Parts: sequence; C-alpha cells; structure tokens
Amino acid sequence: MKQGSTLFLKVVLFLIAAVIMTALLWLPQLEGRAKNLDLIGIYSDPFILYIYLASVPFFTGFYQAIKLLGYIEQNKTFTALAVKSLRNIKYCAIAFSLFCAGALPNIMIYGQDDDAPGVVLLGVVIIFAAFVIATAAAVFERLLQNAVDMKSENDLTV
Repeated sequence: MKQGSTLFLKVVLFLIAAVIMTALLWLPQLEGRAKNLDLIGIYSDPFILYIYLASVPFFTGFYQAIKLLGYIEQNKTFTALAVKSLRNIKYCAIAFSLFCAGALPNIMIYGQDDDAPGVVLLGVVIIFAAFVIATAAAVFERLLQNAVDMKSENDLTV
C-alpha cells in the first residue's frame, strides 16, 4: 500500500486523539457538576476519574490502529502481528463500550431531567459505534487469520 494513504490515516487518528485528549482535560473545567471546583478538586470527582479510566481502552485501541497501519506500511499485513493488533482493537472497543454502558446509569440518576435523555442517547450512539468497530475488527481478524494460515501453507508447499 502506498505510504501516503497510511500517513493520511495516521494523521487523522492523531488529530482525533488530540481533540479527545483536549476535551478530556479541558471540558471538566467548564461544564457539569465539577464546574465550581478548583483544579485539583475537578480531578478527584469519581465520575471524571471513571471517564479517564474509560479512556484507557480507547487510547489503547488508537495505539493498536497506528501499529496496524505501521505493519501495512512495512508490507507485514499478512502476519500474526497484524492479527494480534486487530484482536486488541476488538477487545479495546468492547471494553470501551462496556465502560460507556456503565456510565449511563450514573448520568440518568444524577443528570438534570432536561439534559439526561440527550446525553443518554449520545451514549447509546457511542456504544453502538464501539460495537460496530469491534464487529468489524473481529471480521477482519478472522479474514486476516485465514489469509495468514493460507500463506503459511503455501510457504510450506513451495
């Protein structure tokens, strides 16, 4: 694959990660129940800490996607390393969606009556998107594993 297209995908991933990292650090100071807290108090709020914990599988999945693009650049697409990266992306997407699902009851209980339905709907959309990513990664993992197996059989035959 041409390096330009994988470079473009890497840049897009880095931009998405930068926007989300900025939102994780900046938005708790502006909105919500931590709005009136000081800088240290914001980050002792259990819900904000839960969101930071949920971001770990999210950013791990981003890292695995960048590794996978690196394998594609190096023409190591049909290797066990690429299959492992896809497997890790699948697990990260599932873990992230479970973290998001765990946050929804807290939002429904403590959210304001007017705002909670919109935020819950947004959470459901995020969970659905994470499951779509997990499903796509599982399908690609299976296809890539079959291709790796066929390649190893052909290498042994020749």
